[in-house]
Amino acid sequence: MENSYCNLCKDKDSNNVHKVYHDTQYGYPIHDDNELFGRLILEINQAGLSWETILNKQENFIKAYSQFDIKKVAAYTEVDRERLLSDAGIIRNKLKVNAAIHNANMIIELQKEHGSFQNWLDKTHPLTKDEWVKLFKKTFKFTGGEITNEFLMSSGYLPGAHSEDCPIHHKIIKFNPKFLQP
Repeated sequence: MENSYCNLCKDKDSNNVHKVYHDTQYGYPIHDDNELFGRLILEINQAGLSWETILNKQENFIKAYSQFDIKKVAAYTEVDRERLLSDAGIIRNKLKVNAAIHNANMIIELQKEHGSFQNWLDKTHPLTKDEWVKLFKKTFKFTGGEITNEFLMSSGYLPGAHSEDCPIHHKIIKFNPKFLQP
């Protein structure tokens, strides 16, 4: 995979945002619903922008979206929407802000039915990428093919986050072999 994320990060300085994300987050299994929700917010906000922009704003997103607390975001009011839309530290896109609030409410429904967002993902797994995309489009807002694919790869539900010769790939398989083996 010549143009893989792994090759992009291979020669980067250890403080580079891409390198840090590649080595410590990308493809690692996530077991916390709020963290899964946060990753979904970041992936949605990346649409049309560079991932570096999102990585550089990651801390701002965490603060702006109440530490990615699903219940708090689900209860956001019009005042909260306006606050987010005027926050220069994040992406100020009305569709993306509205999607975050809607998706928080959908995750609460999934939690009621399945015990957690992670349980819903686990019970649904394995699906093909196309099946996941269809399910996500039915369940969430602003989740097309690329966003769904990246969310699932970045959280360990679809293979492909790392090339097989990447040392991080081998490290992740030790954590999560059932999800990451093709």
